Amino acid sequence: MNVKAISVNVGKALLVSALFMLLSIVVSVLNGLDAAFTPLTISFIITLLVGAFPFIFIRNTPAMTLTDGYLTIVLSWLLSFIFGMLPYVLYGGEFTLINAWFESVSGYTTTGSTILNDIEALPKGLLFWRSSTHYIGGLGVVVFLLLVMPQASPYRLKLTNMEMSTLSKGGYKYKSSKIVRIITGVYVGFTIACALSLWAAGMSLFDAVNHSFSIAATGGFSTRNMSIGYYQSDLINLIVIFFMAVCAMHFGLIYAVFATGSLKPMKNSVVGYYFGSITVCSLIVMFVLMIQGGYDSWGRAAVDSAFTVVSYMSTAGFGICDNSTWPWFAGLVLLFVSLQCGCSGSTTGGIKVDRILIAFKGIGNEIKRRLHPSAVYQVRMSGQHLSDSSVHAVMMYIVTYVIVILVSIIVVMMCGSDVVEAVSGVVASVGSVGPGLGELGCMDNYSAQPVMSKFVFALDMFMGRLEIFPVLIVISMLLKRR
Repeated sequence: MNVKAISVNVGKALLVSALFMLLSIVVSVLNGLDAAFTPLTISFIITLLVGAFPFIFIRNTPAMTLTDGYLTIVLSWLLSFIFGMLPYVLYGGEFTLINAWFESVSGYTTTGSTILNDIEALPKGLLFWRSSTHYIGGLGVVVFLLLVMPQASPYRLKLTNMEMSTLSKGGYKYKSSKIVRIITGVYVGFTIACALSLWAAGMSLFDAVNHSFSIAATGGFSTRNMSIGYYQSDLINLIVIFFMAVCAMHFGLIYAVFATGSLKPMKNSVVGYYFGSITVCSLIVMFVLMIQGGYDSWGRAAVDSAFTVVSYMSTAGFGICDNSTWPWFAGLVLLFVSLQCGCSGSTTGGIKVDRILIAFKGIGNEIKRRLHPSAVYQVRMSGQHLSDSSVHAVMMYIVTYVIVILVSIIVVMMCGSDVVEAVSGVVASVGSVGPGLGELGCMDNYSAQPVMSKFVFALDMFMGRLEIFPVLIVISMLLKRR
């Protein structure tokens, strides 16, 4: 284990957090040195010193191995969670130790679950920091491996293959340095466009910037207790729906559209299935709301269903209505999209539509093979054939994903949560969705959950955001060393 290389790269991750803490301090100063100034300043100093410490003693960073890469990734996220919770702990209020940990993990993993009952009571400096954790985590999930391992390109290429879909691979046929520029450019571009659109639609500049951080990262933290529903504006609702849906798409694909000036890159099976899922699920929920949900307006039902489906599927987790009283069938649809979520190569969580589509086609091929044993069948995605090993890897990931969910549900129920909260909370946490069903719906929070349930939910967020296997690999390496 190369301690020097790991220390330097973990330090880089902490310095990023320190930078956004400094920006949050500026926001606090601009708002009259609000109550977040002292907690943020102390947290900034501590994080800056710890992040810069390795650079004092290590001049030349040694090259990293694959093992060092995985350890760097896991440790960077864990330490970001710990230092990211400092402003919450020092501020106090609703932030007990477990609540501060939960909020920090939820922020960095772009899950968007919260333990806060009164978000609007927080000072603006702390609200900005809260949104900033989304922004750091959102960009970090996509390009983190490339940013922290500039000297280990062979290993970097192996690690990026954790995204098994052909869409993800096809969109990143560039050198690593260009991938970073592409992803960062698309990410920042969406943030600016979203913030300006929301500001023009009637949000305050502060709210527009904070919500754009959450939307670009497909997070869900809002500056309002009622989330997007606070604004009571269909224009804002439509803007948010658009950016949530687009930000859940493959960033390399979006870059290709702008680079070529053509929508041709969008003409593939994954994009078709993604938007098809949104359309079908939204229509189902709309009809359920009209028939059983007590809605008397097709327009209202259409907006509420489309917003909520896109919010859950993109893992953004915003809300404009209280879905805790929706009919059970609408809840099942939301549970399905919470499992599936958006496209690979984006900031979304979940299994992802790429893998779901590959699984469907793989199952279809297996049925054909059993009917015609001598025939040769291969899964095709966007005109390309997938190897059996790629399909097998997708199936193994889905199986592992489901196992993590099942084990977590059992543990959470043992901790005292009821069935609906356990199932929907675990699915929402592993998928980085945020809201669940029932008492964990769009307009509710996780504050009433038992302490141990919150801990399990936070662990699920961590595992889901890193796509499970990096965490399992590190655990396996530690056990093997013992």
